[in-house]
Amino acid sequence: MQPLDERTAEKIAGIVVDVDGPYERRSYELEPLLARAGWSPVPAYDGSPRVQWLADQLIEHREDTARIERFLCRVCDPREYDDGKSVAEEFRHALNGVLEFEGVVISTVGGRPVLGELGADGGAHYFEPDGLEDRLRRIVLNEAAAERLVNRLSETRLCVRNGAYTMAVIGLGSLVEGVLHSLLIERDEQVRENGFINQHGKKVQHDRVTLSVLLDTARKNGWIEFDAHRFLGPVRDFRNFVHPRQEVASEARLDHDTVMMCWGPISALFNDVEERLSRVVG
Repeated sequence: MQPLDERTAEKIAGIVVDVDGPYERRSYELEPLLARAGWSPVPAYDGSPRVQWLADQLIEHREDTARIERFLCRVCDPREYDDGKSVAEEFRHALNGVLEFEGVVISTVGGRPVLGELGADGGAHYFEPDGLEDRLRRIVLNEAAAERLVNRLSETRLCVRNGAYTMAVIGLGSLVEGVLHSLLIERDEQVRENGFINQHGKKVQHDRVTLSVLLDTARKNGWIEFDAHRFLGPVRDFRNFVHPRQEVASEARLDHDTVMMCWGPISALFNDVEERLSRVVG
């Protein structure tokens, strides 16, 4: 995603505030919206006209495309509205009418709003989330662990560019595994106190925990939402192709589209974690 054009930011603000419309957002609702979108620190509303104030925030942070992405997805999130999915869909369609000229589109996959690039076919194409290395380093506190994960990301990019798609999806699965493992042992109080517990109620050593247990723990302890947890299932399955017998048994044929499909849930994972961290830190 490229930085938003200023006129696009103004149009987005108009849609979100919806002055005199059925979903009008009052002045006291703007700061909480940004907070739920994982903005930290949350700017203080100064009493100026709502649409212009929100547009100014989007323009000020237009270079921070990850922040903008979280905001756009939050506006289209069913959790944001009393009427849930129906209202979220109205906002999604309205925003997509503006975002079309930015070359991006908000789609729903597994019930989650996810930002993708707008393809020539009019559909969403998912690619590596913007600023992923910096975002990873903000989540993973241990510098050595973060550096190793960035290296995994770099090697995965090489696999994609050279058509090694099986190794690419294995690399993405290992990236998710590494991020969740570091996140939980560094930042999750329950894991630090009680360790990892598998689906059978038994404790699992930190160095033997599976990606499945990591995903379940992250969901149970509120780091990722239900839809993101479900959405990450294929990434977990592809991670298992590190064992050739699993790939043979699945009769899978992995290609560039398979890699593209993995980026959507990874984007949802990072958005969820960043929203949670903004509430804890902010």
